Amino acid sequence: MTKTALGSHPFLLGFEQLERLVERTAKSGNDGYPPYNIEQSGEQSYRITLAVAGFAEADLSITVEDRQLVIRGRQSEDEDERIFLYRGIAARQFQRSFVLADGVEVSGATMENGLLHVDLERSVPDKVVQTIQINRD
Repeated sequence: MTKTALGSHPFLLGFEQLERLVERTAKSGNDGYPPYNIEQSGEQSYRITLAVAGFAEADLSITVEDRQLVIRGRQSEDEDERIFLYRGIAARQFQRSFVLADGVEVSGATMENGLLHVDLERSVPDKVVQTIQINRD
């Protein structure tokens, strides 16, 4: 049995990047930390909310790399030697990745009550009808 690539199907001309995005997403292997929500906040807008309790704004970075939204968190080590009797708040670094569709841009990010909100906007492309002339040889 041979494995056929998704991008090699004759009806999917020009969708080679789709296969790369699927592979990259499958390899990201997120372990569920931190938990997040994705909601539609308007007709063409979305919001990703991550629960980042214990992280300061300076501990977080948000980047867009090759149509992939990457949110990283790394807590700075406390200089004072604190002794925990019980440590139930996760203090580990994380990386969360989300693949953005064409036309989706990050419009902003806010932090409130231990939640990081990343707002996304989808631009609506103009509908273009193109007529192709048939040339005679």
